[in-house]
Amino acid sequence: MLERNKQHPAKVLVVLHQETSNPGRVGQQLIKRGFELDIRRPRFGDPMPETLADHAGSIIFGGPMSANDGDDFVKQEIDWISVPLKENKPFLGICLGAQMLSKNLGGKVTGHDDGLVEIGYYPLEATESGADLMEWPKQVYQWHREGFSLPTGAELLASSPTYENQAIRVGENAFGIQFHPELTYAMMNRWTTRAAHRLVLPGAKKRGEHFRERFVYDPAVLHWLEAFMDNWIGYASEPASSWSSHTGK
Repeated sequence: MLERNKQHPAKVLVVLHQETSNPGRVGQQLIKRGFELDIRRPRFGDPMPETLADHAGSIIFGGPMSANDGDDFVKQEIDWISVPLKENKPFLGICLGAQMLSKNLGGKVTGHDDGLVEIGYYPLEATESGADLMEWPKQVYQWHREGFSLPTGAELLASSPTYENQAIRVGENAFGIQFHPELTYAMMNRWTTRAAHRLVLPGAKKRGEHFRERFVYDPAVLHWLEAFMDNWIGYASEPASSWSSHTGK
């Protein structure tokens, strides 16, 4: 971990894909832990660093595009993931970011032939490896119409009935998750309003269900996020906790 001081605060690279996007609760957690957010949007011309020597870790968030798109920034981000992997720096891919992690390692990103999506809250089940690592919520918020294959060298941590690969770990510090723990109430309002046309896709939950189920399932998701962040990156002034010390795991 990087030691935080006044001259060189510990930074986390945050990659976003829309002009109005924000890192939500994940960003809030990082700030609470003393990190500075180095927000970049390669889609709009921001460069990616050649090394993470000046960063404590990195996160690539989701977006409306596909990891299969031919845009230069998509290919650039997929290739760039080799940087944290080679340097063994904490990396987290969320939704699109997780799909990019899979593609970097030779995996594939595909949708269902029948167009089935996950938009709303859906079941999540930890694998044996995932359960050994930490406790997982039973329902998580999803917003995607593609999923990723399990690439060579990745360990499956959690699954769901519709899109099997929901959380993976690569090495000690790189993770990819298909679901959205960063979601705030304001973000849910924005997503279900601006992208309301996607709520009629096969398998999508109705808008009212998103909000009703948030009150039921969100506390466990937030608890999971805090525990994950404790062990994945910790605080800017101290190293992350050992995974084995979390809740007796």
